[in-house]
Amino acid sequence: MFKAILIEKSSERSGPRLADVDKTALPDGDVTVRISHSTLNYKDGLAITGKMPIVRSFPMVPGIDFAGIVEDSANPRFKKGETVLLNGFGVGENHWGGLAEYARVKSDWLIPLPPGMTAARAMALGTAGYTAMLCVMALERQGVTPAKGEVIVTGAAGGVGGVAVLLLSRLGYEVAASTGRIGESDYLRGLGAKTIIDRNELSSPGRPLQKARWAGAVDSVGSHTLANVCAQTKDEGVVTACGLAQGMDFPATVAPFILRGVTLVGINSVYRSIADRIEAWNRLTDEIDFAKLDAMTKTIPLSDAIDAARDLIDGKIRGRIVIDVSR
Repeated sequence: MFKAILIEKSSERSGPRLADVDKTALPDGDVTVRISHSTLNYKDGLAITGKMPIVRSFPMVPGIDFAGIVEDSANPRFKKGETVLLNGFGVGENHWGGLAEYARVKSDWLIPLPPGMTAARAMALGTAGYTAMLCVMALERQGVTPAKGEVIVTGAAGGVGGVAVLLLSRLGYEVAASTGRIGESDYLRGLGAKTIIDRNELSSPGRPLQKARWAGAVDSVGSHTLANVCAQTKDEGVVTACGLAQGMDFPATVAPFILRGVTLVGINSVYRSIADRIEAWNRLTDEIDFAKLDAMTKTIPLSDAIDAARDLIDGKIRGRIVIDVSR
């Protein structure tokens, strides 16, 4: 038996709970991992609270991330005792995920934990940090350098936003942080933000083309915020879109794209190639400021994950949450 957060949907019981689960119930896969750490992302919060239909089948163990030790492997690429991590691939949505003491998954979904990265810090980053790194890599590949000008990060007090601010500032970019939690201004400046912008400046309908301000952007909010960021982006600027905290809609016009040559890059972190995953995690290992990452991270036991997920959706959590499943 092992401990897991279990989401059930039946006439007798529904919703999430901490449960004892028999290991024989683990889903199919060729690698079994004894999980040491997991985390909470916005998607996990939505799954646990039921705010959006993230979970595709029941019962489900949520958690789109985990890190741990290989206990059993039918694939020679992964040896017993090796430390591995996983982000995405539908885990926690249609395949049992990381908010548990054990997981059984396909080996094609795993990568080795990079040297120099601990399991706890990998989960402090999690999909949020990995997605932020993919956004930074996309900006770099599109030619956005620090010399091009200011980069805006929306949803900056959240997981993706906070790590994006941390990474961009460390790489020499001047960062503007947009947040609805102005009380977190000192926290965001501590991560490296130079300018703090109230999200209300971006979250309402705006003109199709506005004063050009940004050389690049990392947006985890969507809807009017993304539309306004695009409308404020400079000639040949680049906007990366990776989230929908405000909404899935994109109420924009083509004006920024055909009049300023703005590029909008979608970031799909869930089904990214293994090569891109390894590159992103190696970059995170080399370039993250671990002291600042540790300062923005809180570690909790698995038994507290459900309440923390509710707080996350309610906007009560800043930074990153690590789940130590052994506690």
